[in-house]
Amino acid sequence: MEKAIKRYMPIFVLPTFCAFIIGFIVPFIMGIWLSFCKFTTVTDAKFVGFSNYVEALKDAMFRHSFWMTVLFAVVSLLVINVIAFLLAMALTQKMRGTNIFRTIFFMPNLIGGIVLGYIWQLIFNGILANYNTALNLNQWYGFWGLIILVSWQQIGYMMIIYIAGLQAIPGDVMEAAQIDGATAWQRLWKVTVPMMMPSITICMFLSITNGFKLFDQNLSLTAGEPSKLSELMALNIFNTFYGRTGWEGVGQAKAVIFFFIVVGIGLVQLRATRSKEVQQ
Repeated sequence: MEKAIKRYMPIFVLPTFCAFIIGFIVPFIMGIWLSFCKFTTVTDAKFVGFSNYVEALKDAMFRHSFWMTVLFAVVSLLVINVIAFLLAMALTQKMRGTNIFRTIFFMPNLIGGIVLGYIWQLIFNGILANYNTALNLNQWYGFWGLIILVSWQQIGYMMIIYIAGLQAIPGDVMEAAQIDGATAWQRLWKVTVPMMMPSITICMFLSITNGFKLFDQNLSLTAGEPSKLSELMALNIFNTFYGRTGWEGVGQAKAVIFFFIVVGIGLVQLRATRSKEVQQ
């Protein structure tokens, strides 16, 4: 049976491989090429060297969106993972209704980001109207609004990963620590957290990459207002490419820079994961 699978495997892999080449590799290579060109459509591209990258790095709003994205990724990382871990700890205790609570906390992850953005925009503006202001009048209102929205959406997903990690910890290890006189705090930091590192690493990586790639919630909640100050990187790239005539090449250059930032984060994550596996 295994020989037959290996023999016919190329036949089954070929359609997916061709789709991957057509849908990802070819556009990716074209995108890198276009980042070195001035164009309005792919048929009139003219090579201009690194000028698009120079303009991208000189763009003050792009630099601002980068630092806003970094701040957003760090804050959302802390908020999402701390609350998700605490919820996972609570919902792995022996109590009634844990499955119902797990389902309730996970459900926001099933709602699309655009829909969530408009729903939370109505909620925030309804609250802020009592103070004669609005979400799009202050960049920090938009920033913390995005933190609340994304945390509400992603906490349940991270919670499920943490629950799986907690349930994988052998019960006899915890019992042995308790018999040795370890307090609840000591068991948490000396036993639970070290044995949860694979789950923690995965959740941290997902939180950081999701923070850097955030687009639809940013578009629907604040649209970058006021004056593009609440723009994150993905929305800034979108607005540059589609909203500024003659800046298509610069927008493409920003997209390439953005790609390498996300890849760099992935490589750091991979190296950290492998180093932990070696230590274990």
